[in-house]
Amino acid sequence: MNKILLLNGPNLNLLGRREPGIYGSTTLKQLEEKIVALGESNDTEVVCFQSNHEGEIIDKLHEANDIGVNGIIFNPGAFTHYSYAIRDAIAGIQVSVIEVHISNVHSRESFRHTSVIAPVVAGQIVGLGMIGYELAFHAFLERIKGRE
Repeated sequence: MNKILLLNGPNLNLLGRREPGIYGSTTLKQLEEKIVALGESNDTEVVCFQSNHEGEIIDKLHEANDIGVNGIIFNPGAFTHYSYAIRDAIAGIQVSVIEVHISNVHSRESFRHTSVIAPVVAGQIVGLGMIGYELAFHAFLERIKGRE
């Protein structure tokens, strides 16, 4: 069975309540349930994890490398813009990562325009709302099947 890690960074536990005009009304729990169901219908286990703590995210990335994860769908939140530790953790594992952002970070504040992890991820999906997570899931299915 395939295994995908759905990893969300700081403040994403507030989805549905935090700035709904930017991030929408879908909660993290609803998002996770949707991606888990998508996995079940595609013979793929989806493991969900969210943390507001950089070290916990790094530990989960390292663990993913050791437990047979085929891909990581990752919204690093604000860590996107300054966490060289997370960047190095991604560079140090053999699991592909797709970076996902709900909002279009390039049309927001200038500090959001730079992703320090972008050079070490397989790709980015930015500004498509919650559908971005589903697109990342399908991209990994294509990679797993060898049809990228």
